[in-house]
Amino acid sequence: MSSITSDVDERIVDEVEALKAIMMDEVIVKCDENGFPSSVETVVFPATADDAMRKYVCVTLVVELPEGYPDKTPNVMLRNPRGLDDTVLEKIQVDIKEKCSDYTGQPVIYELIELVKEHLTASNLPSCQCAICLYGFSEGDQFTKTECYHYFHSYCLASHVVNTEKSFKEEQEKLPAWQRVQKTFQVQCPVCREPIAYDMDLLTSAPPPLDVENARQFELNDELRSLQQKMASLFSYQKSRGGIIDPEADDSKLVLVTNTPTEEAPAGPSLPPPPPVPKTDKPPTSSEGYGFRGEWRRGRSTFGRGRGGFRGRKSSGGSARGRQFQPAVSR
Repeated sequence: MSSITSDVDERIVDEVEALKAIMMDEVIVKCDENGFPSSVETVVFPATADDAMRKYVCVTLVVELPEGYPDKTPNVMLRNPRGLDDTVLEKIQVDIKEKCSDYTGQPVIYELIELVKEHLTASNLPSCQCAICLYGFSEGDQFTKTECYHYFHSYCLASHVVNTEKSFKEEQEKLPAWQRVQKTFQVQCPVCREPIAYDMDLLTSAPPPLDVENARQFELNDELRSLQQKMASLFSYQKSRGGIIDPEADDSKLVLVTNTPTEEAPAGPSLPPPPPVPKTDKPPTSSEGYGFRGEWRRGRSTFGRGRGGFRGRKSSGGSARGRQFQPAVSR
């Protein structure tokens, strides 16, 4: 049994070492607490020779090696896809399962890397949507790939740069001089907020996307008219209840429209006055100078039959039963 385990371990080590020799720094090998390879990770790009600018898609391939690999199927995951929609990813996952099944008992990591690379080469155009206009990329559209592998129509990205820079300047002008940011404006990716580089002249010269140009004109139908009436009624109700923000009042977006109190219904105090203290016949307590503690009861006594009255005991010793006490005078 130990010889079989040793043979399996040797095959895994040989496969990982060969993979490192082929891909060098492009592959990351993680090991367990015993120093044995547990997973292999690499970022896969399409095959475009040395033209890095034409690599429009990528994905991170993670191959986890279970105990008993390669006789057992590895766990394969696709992470951080860029420029790929769900349809392409699902097709890759199906082919990965078939490849792992065909290579049971044999090294398969390098074969999986080549399989994913073939799919990316065939889909080396962004199949996702532009995150700005929410339209896809058609043949003939000019698009821009950022350093973080997100894609936008060049026309849409130009509008995004202009609008964000305008908003940045307006916000800075509202602040006092000592709070203003003393640095130049930096455009961020609309998806992941990473700083991006761009050529503004190239972006502004790009035509609008074809889907935007051919989009059907908006038409107001009966369903939208009914929705407008409901929203108008809701707006009037919220305004009457003081729940509408007035952005023009004192040039502040935090001023609420509220109803002022009328003379017929003046605003009351924030707290009600304390209730009057009721009068009581309770005798003074020991803090008022009496030398005993007791309880005053009306009606039937709780200590026996007879009339209600004072029942108690001396605080300084002695029984109170059958005696008559005189209250001590405080001095």
